[in-house]
Amino acid sequence: MKLVPLAAALMTAALLQACSGNDSRTTYGPSASDRYQAARYSQQQDAAPLRHIGPDDVQDAVPRADPILAAGNKSPYTVNGVTYRIMEDYQGYRERGTASWYGSKFHGHKTSNGEIFDLYAPTAAHKTLPLPSYARVTNLNNGRSVVVRVNDRGPFHGDRLIDLSYAAAVKLGYMEQGTAPVEVEVVSVTGTDDHRGAPGTHYRFLQMGAFGAEASARQLQSELQGFVQAPVFIAPVEAGGRTLYRVRIGPVESSADLALVQQQLRDGGYAEGQPLP
Repeated sequence: MKLVPLAAALMTAALLQACSGNDSRTTYGPSASDRYQAARYSQQQDAAPLRHIGPDDVQDAVPRADPILAAGNKSPYTVNGVTYRIMEDYQGYRERGTASWYGSKFHGHKTSNGEIFDLYAPTAAHKTLPLPSYARVTNLNNGRSVVVRVNDRGPFHGDRLIDLSYAAAVKLGYMEQGTAPVEVEVVSVTGTDDHRGAPGTHYRFLQMGAFGAEASARQLQSELQGFVQAPVFIAPVEAGGRTLYRVRIGPVESSADLALVQQQLRDGGYAEGQPLP
């Protein structure tokens, strides 16, 4: 009989134990029952993936002005008998607490706002930050930090503050330990629109860019209006004591119309824009 080396066995046990606390984490929403969770995930316990990575393999999330929609932001909501309220004023948020991580059990499944969880991406789950938002998480034990995209709810286990993806935990150097003391600070994104109160989630606009100079915005507007079959307009916004000029296309009547405009943009050599409600 082939014996497993003691060190390897201890490492495997440590990894399973590090993630086992995350199993109490539940997908967002009070409608998620224990039976549903058991049927949803093929793994009973969370664990690290078979393909391991190093800190240098993990890049920071790039903050962008994604709209905050109703999806994943129901407030208040209750999990395990505890009621939580999503923050309305979250800019300037900073808090210290314990970070855990989650990995292969949840890989490929939907997060609370409908995105697909990728354990190799720098993402995170938080109980009360709006989804999506961005935060810089710093490991207070070693000073390492990572910028993550918060797109999930949790961790609903003990007094933990935030649940990072496997990749983000690797970046911060606590994957093997399972938890670490961290500081979480929101990264402000200029031009983000809060549509939590808007009915539905149909995208009717595309944002093509935000400029500090109105002349630059006017130039792009003129270029796009020449071949895009939808109105192109400028929406100013005050941010950080200055005015940004956002170039937007729309409204359009349907998702098919939006897809047509995006194809026209690609054909013209432009990016397809950021969809907005």
